[in-house]
Amino acid sequence: MGSEPGAEGWGKLVDGVLSKLVEPELAQPTFVLDYPVELSPFAKRHRSEEGLVERWEAFVGGVEIANAFTELNDPDEQRRRFDQQRSELQRGDQDAQPFDEAFLEALEHGMPPTAGVGLGIDRLTMILTGARTLREVVLFPAMRD
Repeated sequence: MGSEPGAEGWGKLVDGVLSKLVEPELAQPTFVLDYPVELSPFAKRHRSEEGLVERWEAFVGGVEIANAFTELNDPDEQRRRFDQQRSELQRGDQDAQPFDEAFLEALEHGMPPTAGVGLGIDRLTMILTGARTLREVVLFPAMRD
């Protein structure tokens, strides 16, 4: 995956293996469940599996079409995750999330159990139409070329 063994955390290693070796082979509709906590700073910890979060992604034809998770609503746990993300940003991880004090303050006022899903309409359209790239189905002409 482009780095020495041990240079990245377990979550990044799992993500690399999934994205390079597993996901491209998921031809049939497939749900991948329970991701490493390091990959999902806003997702709630798994209720029974240490080191994992309640998250799933849906794949069709080797393409991710949806991503969903149970939202983390514990402000103390979210603060710890933001601290970890800040450390990763300082080490040069461009995918790490910035510390968001306003979000933490909102969580401290209370948030009920919540979940969300993001569906890639453009990716789903690509699969349904047989297009080979997103550029062929994107709705905004300025992004076509």
